Amino acid sequence: MDLSEINLDLNEAGSWPLPIKAAAIAVICVLVFGAGVYYDTLDQLAALEASEKKELELKQSFETKQKKSINLQDYQDQLAQIESELEDMIRQMPTKEEVASLLIDISQTGLLSGLEFRLFKPGAPIHKDFYSELPINIEVIGKYEELGLFVSGLASLPRIVTVHDVNIIPESKGGEMRMTATVKTYNESADETAEVVKKKRGRK
Repeated sequence: MDLSEINLDLNEAGSWPLPIKAAAIAVICVLVFGAGVYYDTLDQLAALEASEKKELELKQSFETKQKKSINLQDYQDQLAQIESELEDMIRQMPTKEEVASLLIDISQTGLLSGLEFRLFKPGAPIHKDFYSELPINIEVIGKYEELGLFVSGLASLPRIVTVHDVNIIPESKGGEMRMTATVKTYNESADETAEVVKKKRGRK
């Protein structure tokens, strides 16, 4: 077939040979299909991919929440235990009225252990969330075992007392040691958090 002899005018398409018609129809179908894919299907594929990603995220979120819900009772039991321990600790904090008595107990514990106080200086309260730290800078002289008795005696006091920044150096004679440290006790703050804990504790 000599294509130069064929009139390819679109207005005369009806008179085209069958192979030319078939080829033209195939080209038109390919163009229509490509246009449909470009203008419609690609957007749908992108939306499908986004939906699949969202589905995966939702499944993971569901699995996480399901695990939490399964362990909910354990979490509630742990929370109740933590709250109980917190309340026990708060009960061991001296009230403002008891602080002066506690300071005397700390100094007497040192004296009964055989120590000599060179410094006993309460510092300014350091306010925390629902309690205050009451630091006391001390310097004592005594034998090593007496220092051990003192620290052990502080731990056995009915109120919370902790020892920090301990530094022990030997004295020049007599086998005695010099210990400097910060002794901390704690009391309840008068802020809203403390009041909430007090009310909750009072209901039990």
